[in-house]
Amino acid sequence: MAWRTCVVLWCVTAVLADGEWREVRTAQGTVRGRKHPTEDIYTFFSIPYATAPVGVHKFKAPLPPPVWSETFDAVDKQIKCPQPTIAIANFSALTAQEDCLIVNVYVPNTTNKNLTVVVYIHGGGFVMGYGEMFKATQLMKTKDIIIVTFNYRLGIHGFLCLGTEDAPGNAGMKDQVAALRWVQKNIASFGGNPDDVTIAGYSAGSAAADLLMLSKSAEGLFHRVISGSDSGLAAHSVQRDPIEVAKIFARKKNFIKVDDIYALEEFYKTASIELLTSDLFINRTDSTFLFSPCVERDTGDGAFLTESPLSIFKKGDYKKLPVMNGFANMPGQVRIPFFNSWKHKMNKKFSDFLPANLKFESEKEREEVAKKIKEFYFGDKPVDENNTLLYVDYFSDIMFTYPTLWATKLQVEAGNKQIYLYEYSFVDANDTAVLNTNVRGATHCADSIAVLDGAANVTEADKSLATPEFRKMQKTLREIWHNFIKTGKPVPEGSLLPAWPPTGADRSPHMVLDKKLELHGMLLEKCTRFWDDIYERYHRDAVPPPTPPRRPNAGVQNLWSATLFVVVFIDIVFNFSIFN
Repeated sequence: MAWRTCVVLWCVTAVLADGEWREVRTAQGTVRGRKHPTEDIYTFFSIPYATAPVGVHKFKAPLPPPVWSETFDAVDKQIKCPQPTIAIANFSALTAQEDCLIVNVYVPNTTNKNLTVVVYIHGGGFVMGYGEMFKATQLMKTKDIIIVTFNYRLGIHGFLCLGTEDAPGNAGMKDQVAALRWVQKNIASFGGNPDDVTIAGYSAGSAAADLLMLSKSAEGLFHRVISGSDSGLAAHSVQRDPIEVAKIFARKKNFIKVDDIYALEEFYKTASIELLTSDLFINRTDSTFLFSPCVERDTGDGAFLTESPLSIFKKGDYKKLPVMNGFANMPGQVRIPFFNSWKHKMNKKFSDFLPANLKFESEKEREEVAKKIKEFYFGDKPVDENNTLLYVDYFSDIMFTYPTLWATKLQVEAGNKQIYLYEYSFVDANDTAVLNTNVRGATHCADSIAVLDGAANVTEADKSLATPEFRKMQKTLREIWHNFIKTGKPVPEGSLLPAWPPTGADRSPHMVLDKKLELHGMLLEKCTRFWDDIYERYHRDAVPPPTPPRRPNAGVQNLWSATLFVVVFIDIVFNFSIFN
């Protein structure tokens, strides 16, 4: 079905104005939320957690949030961060604005305090999406969980990374850290426990969760991680060469002075938001969307990430937390829309479809490795209608499954013994078969969509089509997710579900999430060993932008400043000698 396609604490208590409204005092002022129309919860929408800088400062870190003296009506203002226009229901109805940094808080109707908190990070390839794209109210039936969703800056607006003072990089990730700090400061006001926070993501939100776990700036802001369907080691999750990425887009917009870093910076600083959101970047053959998180220059001034995720994973220099991660069994279906246009290009030059995080000493070596990879997936057959499933397998592995399994291995080797690995394989009669086949598989984010309420554009008619088998699968998944959120284990002691031990460095065991839950051994052993060898030989790590040269005329300006200081000093001494 279409809808499946994924402290100083204030001494504050919530004040019930009546059964319909609830007021909460936060660090910024009082907010007023409203009873949900169908669920026994209160909702607080569109609360600013930070202020996004605008104009020429739009690529900088977020600023403090506003404060107010009058009660803030926390109703849904339909805010999204600037992003390309896409033909998806509800997206076009939202209001895009630069100052888009808002949180939404879902609170169960209970007087209990110290409730567990889940902060959901939305996906969308770091170029699209918004906090309310998927909701998680169905995880709140036991009234012991508060859900938080939020917006963060996207695409060029959020991830231009020039290494300069005005565009240091990772504005969108610094937004996420600011949102988590807001939760730490305010969630007790809503009845939540700031010492019991789980971050959960889907798609790019999962990659973000990985990166947050690795960032010193986010350390201590959360205590468990659910990472579904993506990884911080994927080619699309971190820019390999952020300066070159910036040049690619600028050239496309006919800007020619791309080798002058300050001219390039000025191009972006003065560009309109409309220009910056004019490309969705989803049809790139190198499995990137261009603008994504980056490794920043270490300036000692609030950087989010100053070392590559691979390096941090290998060193183990990050806080080890309970992690539940995995993916659907056919996530590569996200590339099916390009099959008819890409199949001929893949036969002509397969090397154009290698992920961007591979590098080679020569073009000859690149073509040799590309041939080896193509033969691993397609044998001696061309990419055509007869092997669409192999096409899906290829993009599943390079974009989602292998990066997740690689990160899992490195985490276990670094000492994390609390990682729970899964593959979601459930399909039923309502799922669409893969193009040119009668085979059905779980597409990208199918696991997360089953746990959550469904996409924002889902109609009640769509929901009514859910089969009894799917509803049963949803119930099981929500129990597993709830268990992990509350205990750090998907199947705690005393559960009636099959035992689920943590995975090892060999990525075994893993749980198959299907109509019947089954514990299996190594996940995707053949392809994992193949890509282990490829990446050991040819991995291209992410690097920060180089230190920019001094700005033009900086020497003249510094000489003038020094001269002015000397003149002023002499004048002070002269006047002092006259009067004394």
